[in-house]
Amino acid sequence: MTTAKKTTAARQGFKTGEAIVYPAHGVGRITAIEEQEIAGYKLELFVVSFEKDKMVLRVPTAKANSVGMRKLAEPDLVKKALDVLTGRARVKRTMWSRRAQEYEAKINSGDLIAVTEVVRDLYRSEAQPEQSYSERQLYEAALDRVVREIAAVNRITETESLKLIEQNLAKSPRRVKANEADGEGETEDMQDEAA
Repeated sequence: MTTAKKTTAARQGFKTGEAIVYPAHGVGRITAIEEQEIAGYKLELFVVSFEKDKMVLRVPTAKANSVGMRKLAEPDLVKKALDVLTGRARVKRTMWSRRAQEYEAKINSGDLIAVTEVVRDLYRSEAQPEQSYSERQLYEAALDRVVREIAAVNRITETESLKLIEQNLAKSPRRVKANEADGEGETEDMQDEAA
């Protein structure tokens, strides 16, 4: 009887078939809970499948919380994350290598809001200068994590999720001002032609 309680408690509230977020890899699905004998000890493991990456991960049930494995975000948190995208980018004036480490840590934290902040800070519109290779890599990694989680929570396709994210990024103050400035420039050009 004690073993059954331990087993139930060790499962940490996760169940087979459930979508979860693993910090270092993003959204995955628990395909099974199995027991394996490793070095003479019996271990109960979550078998987590990441279809897009064609990867299977085995996580000891007792370690699920300590490694940061969590359930998908609640719809309220997704709404908050989308609101973060409409905010002003906060880029520190430190060396790129230091910022890159901070962005990498945020991406691997598994925290939806932190990953969304990376997307917001590294996003470049068509009118802005091109990103460096490493900036682009970090941006795409963060964007992929956010797209997959929002798609899973809202039960929409990843393409629809990406459109939703891009719409919110376009609402940010800097980009709205840039678009208005473009519009004003056209008006002045038209007035010059008319005169």
